[in-house]
Amino acid sequence: MGMQMRVLMMVGMLTCLISVVYAAQGTATYYTPPYVPSSCYGYQNNGVMIAAASDAIWNNRAACGRMYRVRCTGATNLGVPQPCRGQSIVVKIVDYCPPGCRGTIDLSQEAFSMIADPNAGKINIEYNPA
Repeated sequence: MGMQMRVLMMVGMLTCLISVVYAAQGTATYYTPPYVPSSCYGYQNNGVMIAAASDAIWNNRAACGRMYRVRCTGATNLGVPQPCRGQSIVVKIVDYCPPGCRGTIDLSQEAFSMIADPNAGKINIEYNPA
């Protein structure tokens, strides 16, 4: 029984390490309503917990419908030195953020506001599939 418990603990620790390593890092900005039409869903309303994907994750529309857990990790400028609110959100990719997009993920204004002070404009993030 002792050996089985050790094996289970090792498997659990390995699983945690893999999930931490899997989180990608990038930046997030936000856009404001109206959120339709979108590149993925046209005039279908997908609520406000949505985002637009930059070329880094767009993959020729393959990102459409993917859900990402996003967490603010810090500021990208000196204007708001501590913008993070300490929580994560899950957003659905519904749109494309064209070349010149300032962030890896362009969150809806409502989604951005849940994880960071909107006055920051742009934040560092960790994101991974939800």
